[in-house]
Amino acid sequence: MSRRAAFVLAAGLLSGCALGPDYERPELDVPEGYIQPIDEGESFANVPWWEIFEDPQLEALIRMALEESQDIRIAVARIEEFRGLLGITRADQFPQVDLAGSGARNDPSGNSFPGNVPGLAESIAEIYQLRADVFFEVDLFGRLRRSTEAARAQLLAVEENRRAITISLVASVASTYMTLRDLDQQLEIAQRTVATRADSLRIIEARFEKGTVARIDVNQAEIQLTIAQAAVAAAERQVVQTENLLSVLLGRRPGTITRGLALREQTFPPSIPAGLPSELLQRRPDVLASEAELAAQTARIGVAQALRWPTLSLTGSLGLESNELSDLIESGSDYWNAGVGLTAPLFNAGRNKARVEVERARTEQLLLSYEQTVIRAFREVEDALVAIRTYRDEHEARRLQVEAARSATTLSRARYDGGVTSYLEVLDTERSLFNAELAESQTLRLYFTSIIELYKALGGGWAPDES
Repeated sequence: MSRRAAFVLAAGLLSGCALGPDYERPELDVPEGYIQPIDEGESFANVPWWEIFEDPQLEALIRMALEESQDIRIAVARIEEFRGLLGITRADQFPQVDLAGSGARNDPSGNSFPGNVPGLAESIAEIYQLRADVFFEVDLFGRLRRSTEAARAQLLAVEENRRAITISLVASVASTYMTLRDLDQQLEIAQRTVATRADSLRIIEARFEKGTVARIDVNQAEIQLTIAQAAVAAAERQVVQTENLLSVLLGRRPGTITRGLALREQTFPPSIPAGLPSELLQRRPDVLASEAELAAQTARIGVAQALRWPTLSLTGSLGLESNELSDLIESGSDYWNAGVGLTAPLFNAGRNKARVEVERARTEQLLLSYEQTVIRAFREVEDALVAIRTYRDEHEARRLQVEAARSATTLSRARYDGGVTSYLEVLDTERSLFNAELAESQTLRLYFTSIIELYKALGGGWAPDES
């Protein structure tokens, strides 16, 4: 055989062919647009998070969370773990070289070796050796390459999971902060209501002392005062618990949270375009992580298939050997050997075939999981879009309701003072105003939260030039 032919044959053996299917992105039925009406323009998710929130204190809290959160640190450590696993797996594709050295001094017994006299210098044998051992598995059928492919895809999945945690953390901090500012506003409303009802109770008690009103008016005023006082206690409890929750998101012990803008002072971009549905497949980290998991599992089919075929390995040693340590590096002490090993499965009761079937079944599971993740992503975007539209309309209605309730409360109080109506009308309008103010605050918070949820659903929350 000519050297050229031998070289071509060796190259063919070394390159081999990778068994198993090559990964291709599954074809999905992606809609051309969203069901809910959206604003035109570049996707809202392309804006970095620090340009979305205009409250400096909220920005500071988010940055603190990204720096201190244990979840982020765990995710980063997992990336390092899987990067190391990729290095371990990839190293199997290259030759392994080990350096070994040994020295021995032996005085065999006379019973084992007749004629040998133990203790004599002539009967003591010495051997010293220094060698380099080489092992290389020829990846004939792509088992090692598919293993590396799977490890690389698994690393990408872990990296996308870290992004998912980051986006979720940004959204959680922002949503919890909005909840805290809502509770602050509700507490303020309740405290103001307590003060107003306490003044009313004092006036009614004075009128009762003069005999101008009945005792029932005093009792009804007392009832309304205690209702507002209970609302204050409930709001105070929820404020502290929300501060504790936000502190945990920041990666620190429970404590007070510095406030920034009030809930009514919070602003968001006037236009909130969602972009194209197809962008979700390229941006959402959970979708990308699920696809990477599918790609890794697809590669494992090839690993399982390659195990059904022969394995070719090359071994060799190059070293020095001598009976005297001083002669180890002298001429004539060198030696070498080389060998080829071929191992092929002959009979294993269908184990290797079953292994392939297992990997195919796992791949089918991850394919369905990927499709489910995409469907869930579209649902979350649609839910956020309809929430933004309806909460915006609901908040406007609640705002008008508060204005009407304030006007009604003022008029009913004047009518009661003029003796035109009973105190029941005053109580009814005051209850309506109190409930309307609380509902207006909650609806405004839900409107802001729905914008944050859309940002999260679209895969926003990270810088476009993030490394």
